[in-house]
Amino acid sequence: MGESRISKLLSQVDQHFGKCAVLAAAGVGAGVMSAPQTAEAAIVHSGIVNLTIPSTTNGLYLNVVTGALNEPGNTGGGTVPGWDINPWSSSALNYFNPAAPAGGVYVQRAGGGATANLPAGTLIDGASLYGNSAASTAGATPHLLNSNENLIGFRFQDETDGNCTKFGWFRVSLSTSLSSQPRALVEYAYDNTCGVGIPAGVPEPGSLALLAMGAAGMFIRRRK
Repeated sequence: MGESRISKLLSQVDQHFGKCAVLAAAGVGAGVMSAPQTAEAAIVHSGIVNLTIPSTTNGLYLNVVTGALNEPGNTGGGTVPGWDINPWSSSALNYFNPAAPAGGVYVQRAGGGATANLPAGTLIDGASLYGNSAASTAGATPHLLNSNENLIGFRFQDETDGNCTKFGWFRVSLSTSLSSQPRALVEYAYDNTCGVGIPAGVPEPGSLALLAMGAAGMFIRRRK
């Protein structure tokens, strides 16, 4: 890699971090936990949160904007105002929809029939196919057991921003089956601009810095 390309990459990293800011956490009710969030330009990323998805009929209710959720205590969705996603089930891994937006909130595999495990970089936007089908370990874009490489796309209505539709993804870690523990929501992210899509698994802010340092190190070694 040439020196000019290294300089350009480092310049891009500087611009990248110049846009990063910390979002203030919104207040939530008693007994409700909140997840830390960071913003990269318009991308809001939760960081690594490792929220348990209980093997129950309640599962994990989460408001991705405020970070409000139904843990500890595994209560129902009524305890999480404006919840956006709900992975659940004691015998499988199901995805439950809130009332809006109509037509489902989770990206489905082509042809429907199951919520997709999206390849990294897949664009999640208004053209995606949405529904609330259960996870599957068979067929196209299957969920992977004993893995945290499960990227689920979703859309939601942001009640703090005029109920406009926004797009995001979350990462699920699974054990030996779809229902067994431990299973967790590892991290999540969404584009904070109404109607703008987001690539599944878009990297958190530190990734570009590591890429730049690695590229710079390779260049220095080649020079030596």
